Amino acid sequence: MSETKPGDLFVQLTRPEVLGEVVGIVIAVLIAIVAAHFVRRWYEKNPPSPDHPRWQMLLIEATVRLAPFFFAAVLLLGVRAALAMLELHTAVIDVALQLVTALLLVSLGIYLLRLSLGPKSWVKTWETQITIVVCLMLSFELLGWFGAVERYLDGFDLLPGKATFTLWALLKGVVVVTGFMIITSLVARAIERRVMRLDGVAMSTRIGISKSAYFLLVGLGLLLGINAAGVDITALTVLTGAVGLGLGFGLQAIASNFVSGLVLLMDKSIKPGDVISFTGHTGTSTENFGWVQELRGRYVVVRDRDGVETLVPNQNLITNSVINWSYSDQRVRLRLPVMISYHDDPELALRLLIEAAAQHPRVLKEPGPVSRLMSFEDYGMRCEARFWIRDPMNGVNNVRSDINREIWRLFRKHGVTIPVAQHDVRMVTHAAGPLGNPPASAG
Repeated sequence: MSETKPGDLFVQLTRPEVLGEVVGIVIAVLIAIVAAHFVRRWYEKNPPSPDHPRWQMLLIEATVRLAPFFFAAVLLLGVRAALAMLELHTAVIDVALQLVTALLLVSLGIYLLRLSLGPKSWVKTWETQITIVVCLMLSFELLGWFGAVERYLDGFDLLPGKATFTLWALLKGVVVVTGFMIITSLVARAIERRVMRLDGVAMSTRIGISKSAYFLLVGLGLLLGINAAGVDITALTVLTGAVGLGLGFGLQAIASNFVSGLVLLMDKSIKPGDVISFTGHTGTSTENFGWVQELRGRYVVVRDRDGVETLVPNQNLITNSVINWSYSDQRVRLRLPVMISYHDDPELALRLLIEAAAQHPRVLKEPGPVSRLMSFEDYGMRCEARFWIRDPMNGVNNVRSDINREIWRLFRKHGVTIPVAQHDVRMVTHAAGPLGNPPASAG
């Protein structure tokens, strides 16, 4: 389309032969919006079943998202056909059809891009903004306003002096860099999906390769985009040196967490699926007990029994003591201390402790449970039941609770008592007086 000034276009829209087209376009757009609204309401009330194949669910979602543009295109085609049959003016309808088709294709392309990059990509956050910007650019090009806008923005010089850096150059650079970033992100995601399907390679190694490839390709895309935008990278040496010095102090913690994440991936001390706790001491305490869900560049996602996900910086896992319950062997030994009275038979109590632990389905038969008489305390004998389980990821405190309940039941059945700590206070009164002084003589 030849270049048209915005003022000339508005003058043309007021012509009598064009007003009919404008009214038809407005009616078609309103009907499309109402129809798309009903389609979305129906989709919200009748969501697809999770049993459906994923491609069907994605197809239905894409149809609902693109419904306004599709209905508008169909209705505008109908209006144009009616005007053509009546041999009336159709130039404005043709422009509207081009705009709606461009909107439809752009929305579909960005939706497919978001699916390609994954649900956690930056495109999902900026999807609406990207769609609006691209649609505006295409609209200006179709209306013939692009050249005028380019010349207008090219008149704003952001760096007065010998060098010329206009607002148009800045916007063009942003678009070019974004394009390179999207392309390299797609390549990185494709490599990541390919690497993660290699069953012969350890999970930590696969994550390390995919993350390294992602950061390398995105960084390369950023540099290529800056170079393609016409910015001389060698001229930024002094600037990048100063910025790098400042970032070296400001981003020290981030760099440390990133390097620590690479170390965790290489030494395989923490892997997705491991059961870890942050007690700061050895033993079978379950405070801060959770499962490693993901290894990210800056942090590790740990999910506890309550479903709460904690983001633990990688540096904490390197510098602090961490109990990895499944590092080399998932079997762990649990201890249950129990006090019995001095009036009870310790041999019977020890036998009942073994019986209570052996009846639990998660307690291992080999090595089997044992019991020990640990010490003689002030108010009873301290015994201890010891047993092994192989699946701490399924919970530890639930095993403790089940066996403690069984111990209580067996002790009640066989008459074994659990003493309560008591202190006896004896008050001795002497004839000479409460403080040992002779009674005062009556005078």
